[in-house]
Amino acid sequence: MKRIVAGLALASSAAFVTAAPAQAAPADPVKALKKQYVTGHGVRISESARTAAGSTGAVSITTNGAIGFGKSGIVAMDLRTGVKGAGPSLGAPPRMVTVGNYTYAKGGLFSDELPDGKKWVRYPNQTGGRAGSQPLDIFRPKVLKALVTGAKSFKGGSYRGTVTFGRLGRLYGEKVDNRLGKVAISYVLDVNSKGLVTRVRSEYKLDFGILGKTTSTVNTRYTGWGSKVTIKAPPADEVVDVSELSTESDVPQSIPDGSLNSLSAVE
Repeated sequence: MKRIVAGLALASSAAFVTAAPAQAAPADPVKALKKQYVTGHGVRISESARTAAGSTGAVSITTNGAIGFGKSGIVAMDLRTGVKGAGPSLGAPPRMVTVGNYTYAKGGLFSDELPDGKKWVRYPNQTGGRAGSQPLDIFRPKVLKALVTGAKSFKGGSYRGTVTFGRLGRLYGEKVDNRLGKVAISYVLDVNSKGLVTRVRSEYKLDFGILGKTTSTVNTRYTGWGSKVTIKAPPADEVVDVSELSTESDVPQSIPDGSLNSLSAVE
């Protein structure tokens, strides 16, 4: 009788273990990203950034547009930017198109005092391949890997953690100011079931001493992964190269270069 009872107990335990659902390992975001690097395809971004600087007020920046991929990463961007409020600004043009080695800017100061018939100003590609105000470039596999492996937690499809500007600088191959290098960026990185990033939220604070403190929050969403994307340079007859404009013109001689120091600067 004891053997029968023991046998029933063992069978019940085995059934319980078998019935328990296995915890599936999350899909690898880096592998998922690299699969998206297909010529003619891309992703759409929608971003809101807010920087509050002490008593000088706050500025809100929205960025919307499309990003086109090649076999090794971003090859083109078409972005529209809007700015509200008084305070620090990144100086991005209202419309910016990047194709190959050039970035084309239109609107606001970038369209003032242009020769007749010209609507766009052409610059050497200074964006560093980064889009918008987000300091965490998830399109670079090394950066994405660092955010995933360095996260303090992963729950419900969200990675949460912190990373310093200094660490990012090394990943980007950029020299970051020593004071900035110690500043930590807290982040939440959301992924879907395929491992593709759907949202990145970052926040960091900077202390400029007597100039006051600033808090920057950037929320970027990514949709339409793998959709067809066509981004072309503006018509040649509507473009003037920045080198052809007078240095006394109000048209900016450069646009944000996409570096970490530039993204974190207060103007």
